[in-house]
Amino acid sequence: MTKTSPAKPIPKPKPKSRQELIELPEDSGAIFQAVGIVPGDVAFEEQGASITVGGKQYRIFYSTEHRNAFEALKINVKATGANQRLIVYPYVRHFPKKEQPYQLAFQVVGFIGKTPIEGCISQELQDFEFRIAGLWQFIPVCASPCITVLKNYSSERVNFIKEATVEEKVRFMKASHIPLLWSEPPVRPFRFNPRLEKEQQGKAAFVQITASFNLDQDTFEFKALRCLPASNSPKGLKAGKKDKAEVLAKSKIQQSKGDRCNKLGRSLAEAKPKV
Repeated sequence: MTKTSPAKPIPKPKPKSRQELIELPEDSGAIFQAVGIVPGDVAFEEQGASITVGGKQYRIFYSTEHRNAFEALKINVKATGANQRLIVYPYVRHFPKKEQPYQLAFQVVGFIGKTPIEGCISQELQDFEFRIAGLWQFIPVCASPCITVLKNYSSERVNFIKEATVEEKVRFMKASHIPLLWSEPPVRPFRFNPRLEKEQQGKAAFVQITASFNLDQDTFEFKALRCLPASNSPKGLKAGKKDKAEVLAKSKIQQSKGDRCNKLGRSLAEAKPKV
């Protein structure tokens, strides 16, 4: 009878090595940001402005500090036509239900011609490319991991926040959560685990990347690392949980009042005798 040697256990595959996190020096110059170039046909109408890209229409708007650029864009569209190349910040509106798709719009920062301008972002980025830097993590209301872009810290902004109302503070410090497709990230996106204590949670890495805008999925795709992922991040401004809860409570009360007024208006209209 031939003896058989015992089967050798199949070794488990070694997990892919994860890149070590660096620590950003204070003078690194890193900041939170999300900015890129989107070409398309710009239209100004009574209900608002938009840019049409690949047959899809996106709302465009401006902040107070970029109003002049927006007005100059209107003049340029009249003079040169609808086709423009916009420098934009992506604006992503998430909803409470994770299964409900987010809405994407763009905040206009400026516009450029076809020829790259020295010192301008067009020297670095191509059409549909974005420079994104922020915290790599999952958020409760989005199925895809995001890069969270906080408001950058400055003494001027802190002074504004001290004088602002609670609603103004929360609105001003609202973070942007940019959904990102990244097939083999060097560091996993942080995910909050309710079963762990606070000191066991860990934290999100700060990543600086170049991404391309994916029109088909209304998301962004990783293209290249601009710097190694870091264990620390630049100083950013973030609204406190107490302030956010207060604003949310006030919003719900106002919405409830509005719903009651609408209901009362419909009841009075239905009860009105027909002539």
